[in-house]
Amino acid sequence: MKDMPRISRVEFEILSLLRAKEMYGLELVKESSMLKRGTVYVTLERMTDKGYVNSREAERAPHESGLPRRIYNISGLGQRALAAAQAAAAAYSSWEAIAQ
Repeated sequence: MKDMPRISRVEFEILSLLRAKEMYGLELVKESSMLKRGTVYVTLERMTDKGYVNSREAERAPHESGLPRRIYNISGLGQRALAAAQAAAAAYSSWEAIAQ
């Protein structure tokens, strides 16, 4: 069980959203009712370190100023971690229904 990937609710939400398409951090916040602007980038950085997401710098138009935007997408490991979390949630739900 040591190799079983573990993800938090916030990580689960981010991976679920990134499964559909790559997004900027603020796009993730807009698409979700649970993600907050103040924590999404910290979580994305941690998920990048874990290998669950990849990021790249977005191309900028010559007239744009400021910090470059980062675009995030789900990695192969992130897809496997999400699938494992979904399977665990489904198994728990099934067990909980039987136990009642």
